[in-house]
Amino acid sequence: MDWTALILSLQLAGWTVVLLLPVSVLMGRLLAYRSFRAKGLVEALVMLPLVLPPTVFGFYLLVAFGRGSPVGDLWQGLFGHQLVFSFEGLVVASVIFNLPFAIQPAQRGFESIPPEVREAAACCGMSPLISLWKVELPLAWPGLMTAMVLTFAHTLGEFGIVLMVGGSIPGETRTIAIAIYDRVQAFDDRSAGIMSAMLVVISLFTIAATFWLSSRVGRRLS
Repeated sequence: MDWTALILSLQLAGWTVVLLLPVSVLMGRLLAYRSFRAKGLVEALVMLPLVLPPTVFGFYLLVAFGRGSPVGDLWQGLFGHQLVFSFEGLVVASVIFNLPFAIQPAQRGFESIPPEVREAAACCGMSPLISLWKVELPLAWPGLMTAMVLTFAHTLGEFGIVLMVGGSIPGETRTIAIAIYDRVQAFDDRSAGIMSAMLVVISLFTIAATFWLSSRVGRRLS
């Protein structure tokens, strides 16, 4: 069992969820409530990672973050090391690749809130920020929970993006999915099976915990 790779994967998934949670709230709410001319284009761009093969998407991220690119040169100048083939590069790539898993469920959660509820909150004198915190977020909770779970689980098992942007550097970019692939390539089926089973257990526990939290919140709001 490659515990270093597992811990690295959990850290990557955790950072991706933390960074995408506010993005999912802001973008999900915007797309749910606002109509604007470029809305269809924005939604299409958000969904693009779902239809592009991970290796293709990873290749374009590799070019965008690599040496000689504006982003890559800026990162090199600020932090003294390249963005690609680093844990930070994996986090940035994971955030971009998981946008549809974070934004779309949140958008559906906000869309499920009746307009009369938001109008009633405004009539009670609530500011948009207070209404978001006390009214909209509790009601959109199932969608937000779905977004976080999908993002976490998808990041934990992601292979193509990680391999293209991060490679397989032990302790830096070698995630559990890459470790499983390496063990299969080395004909070590026992180690690959143990690590695969661990991913299944973590995924099942995450989903079960989500259902439990959602049910508790639902009972409290009802």
